[in-house]
Amino acid sequence: MTTIYKRVLVKLSGEALMGELDFGIDSSVLNRVAAEVVEVTKTGIQVALVIGGGNIFRGAGLVQSGIKRVSGDHMGMLATVMNSLAMQDAIEKQGVNCRVMSALSINRMCEDYDQRRAMEHLQNGRVVIFAAGTGNPFFTTDTAGCLRAIEIEADSVLKATRVDGVYDSDPLKNPDAVRYKKLSYDEVLKKNLAVMDMTAIILCRENKMPLRVFNLNDPGVLPAVMKDATIGTTVVREESLSD
Repeated sequence: MTTIYKRVLVKLSGEALMGELDFGIDSSVLNRVAAEVVEVTKTGIQVALVIGGGNIFRGAGLVQSGIKRVSGDHMGMLATVMNSLAMQDAIEKQGVNCRVMSALSINRMCEDYDQRRAMEHLQNGRVVIFAAGTGNPFFTTDTAGCLRAIEIEADSVLKATRVDGVYDSDPLKNPDAVRYKKLSYDEVLKKNLAVMDMTAIILCRENKMPLRVFNLNDPGVLPAVMKDATIGTTVVREESLSD
């Protein structure tokens, strides 16, 4: 299979793991995503993951309930560790080695994050899951995903969502919404498009890290994204839009 990438970071929302559930992890979704990650890895592409925690705890939501922001964000970080351990188990059951590396020190459960060690894992064919965000409150897992992608010198951040790209308005509410094929970072910021939070977009822009946004609910989409550049929406530098 001819592929576009050699190393990628896949950003999954915690909500994506819920499937049709209202809370927690749908094992059928977990196992399907794990199978697609394994399929991609077996083609020789190095795969890292960052998984949100919104299916268990979302820091911003906890703050609205009266919990202090720092405490709420720390709880959200722990939720990402839970999701990461679940994904690690699902991937390893399918025969591929996987390591969870946490920005918070939880040595009994997973490794501490170390950039050099992460690169070694990837180069040795292991899937690496980066957990606990950046390890700091006030930063989203989108920002953590972009940061880790830059640190491991990934070819792109691949954001798996519930829609098949970036639209000019919410396609779930507006049937006439138009999907963008390509956007620049500045267009995303200027139009306030719901791709990632502003910190994540600026981080990618300043470090020239491309983004792809696609629909995780389409079976087989992750292997397909690796060889088909037309799937989803790509966010790149302004000068790259004509490529």
